[in-house]
Amino acid sequence: MDSLKELIKGLKKIKEMGFVKTHRRGNTGIGKTLEDILNIDENNIPDPDIGKIELKSARKNSISFLTLFTKSPLPPSANSLLLKTYGYPSSKRKDKKELHTTVSALFFNNLKGKKGFKIKVLKNKIKLISEKNKCLGYWDKETLQKSFERKLPHLVYVKAECKGTGEDEEFWFNEAWFLEGFDFDKFVSLVKKGVILIDIRIGQYSDGRPHDHGTAFRVRPDRLEQCFEHRKRIV
Repeated sequence: MDSLKELIKGLKKIKEMGFVKTHRRGNTGIGKTLEDILNIDENNIPDPDIGKIELKSARKNSISFLTLFTKSPLPPSANSLLLKTYGYPSSKRKDKKELHTTVSALFFNNLKGKKGFKIKVLKNKIKLISEKNKCLGYWDKETLQKSFERKLPHLVYVKAECKGTGEDEEFWFNEAWFLEGFDFDKFVSLVKKGVILIDIRIGQYSDGRPHDHGTAFRVRPDRLEQCFEHRKRIV
């Protein structure tokens, strides 16, 4: 499957199937199930799933955030600074540090009972700042636009009704939208409003170097389309 036309045809057939049982229990079950039915290999790389089309799916009325793209902050030393300043003993190796936290522009996060850091939105840049307004890392407009357009040049967003839980959960994929066109001003506006959050996931290699497990920009499913200029229902 390598074109939008083929994808739409496949999604219409899936809609006619009605409810299908999940192929994996948990939050990622919906995406795994849809990809399996469409014969798409699961991937965690920063490139689109089908040609220049990224496929995403979500349960209707879900409050779980969707990942837009992953991108480490600048400069290259930012993760080292974050880990050194805010890291805590790893749950797996007490002699190593880790830092797992979600960051918002609305308030400072809480790290093991202590005030951590937050997002500060500027005209052409998004920064992570400390309580004393020290810059801990940043993403400029060009970096964000390239990351977004590389992962999401065009997006097919599939919604499903669901019933049951765990390994018995079932999905009816009965709605799909085609989204395209990155709008930086809309993007930073959603960051500023706390609609888009940043998940920091940093670990540490055996030699002490930081290991970025995927610094992710994430959005509420019901606000996803606001990140794009154009929106069209296709199923």
